[in-house]
Amino acid sequence: MASITFKNNPVTLLGNEVKVGDQAPNFTVLANDMSEVTLNDTQGSVRIISVVPSIDTGVCDAQTKRFNEEASNLGNVKILTISVDLPFAQKRWCAAAGIENVQTLSDHRDLSFGEAYGVHIQELRLLARAVFVIDSSDKVTYVEYVSEATNHPDYEAAIEAAKSAK
Repeated sequence: MASITFKNNPVTLLGNEVKVGDQAPNFTVLANDMSEVTLNDTQGSVRIISVVPSIDTGVCDAQTKRFNEEASNLGNVKILTISVDLPFAQKRWCAAAGIENVQTLSDHRDLSFGEAYGVHIQELRLLARAVFVIDSSDKVTYVEYVSEATNHPDYEAAIEAAKSAK
């Protein structure tokens, strides 16, 4: 499993670590309207999955805004931001932040995504900061488990991986 810290304290990640070359595990999360969304719903597209602990914090806010800005340069790439925030909070935050190019999804109900991708922080019931790129045939082409959850991911590497995925 990936080894990460949260505010410099080691935390335990639950679930299955995902590696480049793996078939992307399916998951079920909730959209802002409370409808279920799965990985299969975006099949046939390249996806960037941006994982954040809580949309209402500074780094998570900046991460989501950065991917929202980059979306217009990425063509047919879908960007999904997943956290355990309630769908209502995600919807409110997106409206206030002017987010239109990123779909926010909640893993609050089941932690289905957190377990499938090994980002469920046991001690906090939050998701660890991570970025996954999945190609149109559901192969994982890029993985970053950010070693300190309060740090930013490598945006450029994720964006380049999405551009080169098919």
